[in-house]
Amino acid sequence: MPVSSMSSRDVSLRQSLRGNARRLSAVLALALLAPAIAAAKPCDPSTWPLWQTYATRFVQADGRVLESSLENNHSTSEGQSYAMFFALIGNDQPRFDKLWRWTSANLAGSATVTRLPGWLWGQGTDGQWRLQDANSAADADLWIAYALLEAARLWHRPDYHQDALHLMATIEAQLVVKLPGLGPMVLPGPQGFVLPDALWRLNPSYLPLPLLRRLAKEAPSGPWQAIANNTATMIAQSSHHGFVADWVGYQGTSAQSGTFVNDPINGDTGSYDAIRVYLWLGMSDASEPLAALLLKRLDGMARSTVATGSPPETVRILHGSVQGQSPFGFWAALIPYLEAKGHPRLADQQRQRVELALQEALARPDADASPPRYYNFMLSLFALGWADKHYRFREDGTLKLSWETACTRTTAR
Repeated sequence: MPVSSMSSRDVSLRQSLRGNARRLSAVLALALLAPAIAAAKPCDPSTWPLWQTYATRFVQADGRVLESSLENNHSTSEGQSYAMFFALIGNDQPRFDKLWRWTSANLAGSATVTRLPGWLWGQGTDGQWRLQDANSAADADLWIAYALLEAARLWHRPDYHQDALHLMATIEAQLVVKLPGLGPMVLPGPQGFVLPDALWRLNPSYLPLPLLRRLAKEAPSGPWQAIANNTATMIAQSSHHGFVADWVGYQGTSAQSGTFVNDPINGDTGSYDAIRVYLWLGMSDASEPLAALLLKRLDGMARSTVATGSPPETVRILHGSVQGQSPFGFWAALIPYLEAKGHPRLADQQRQRVELALQEALARPDADASPPRYYNFMLSLFALGWADKHYRFREDGTLKLSWETACTRTTAR
């Protein structure tokens, strides 16, 4: 069975992102190097200038995130989901609502009770702007459900809570499968990931532990706790030499047993997807037992970064060989991971390297005009928002936000 276009998206992303950090860094640096807004109130979204800079440049007035696809002016469910999360971190309620309304209307046809958001929206060969691929992306689906749950809790919005419950039910119905010898697991999308001969394709970066913990808290009788455990099992058993792969295969050897194998499409490559696994684990709560276990196992990226001063772009996990110069976003993504691994000085060095790169980009803002900039932005927003303590994940997956205490009374309805 052919895989969905999501797989080709990931392959193309790997090929296109090389060397494209400079121009995005210029925009990012404007936020990072700008002086603090002394007059901003704790509840004011402008207290996180990095998000405001990004949103002003890349989020349309109607809530559509631009440049989150390799296709010119196309948008993806991943870009929408990440932006919803960042709007929540920044206490940016009006923009969050627009992001969600656009996503629901255009990616799910305003039918989120029964439909998952399609992953790609844009202009087709017929010139019409509309959904171009209705297959969903599980990571985006989970991030959207998570953002809605937390927005409902923090902003006292029962409508968001209902939307989240509907989306969780649809994810469970369309994406959750029971793998022999393992148990419930989330497929990367509804179509294209169940192959002949009892072989399934899985993506470790699609399943951040804090999100699964939050869904388990919301629905304790659901599959989410088991999925969290199985995700940790997948990463532990499929990672070699301390590195994690972009994609993983699971082969059912009998009705009651199975084993993790190389992905049939991407093999043992660890790169643009896998970098997010280190990021998610580094940002997990220190008391999260599964994250602690996996951080001990995934030591290869720390060793490589210590040895060379920079994370590699690509890893062949079966041999532990590394190659390539990583883009800007990789440096940022490893900051929480290196902190969690007990390398605070190395984490600080990564951030210093980022700041130097930003200064260079400001001096030559048009040195690299090629796209895409989106992915490096997203990794940087996640990591630097965490590093600056705009947010933290608790053990149960709920958020601890810098504005939460000061704004509780003002946001209540």
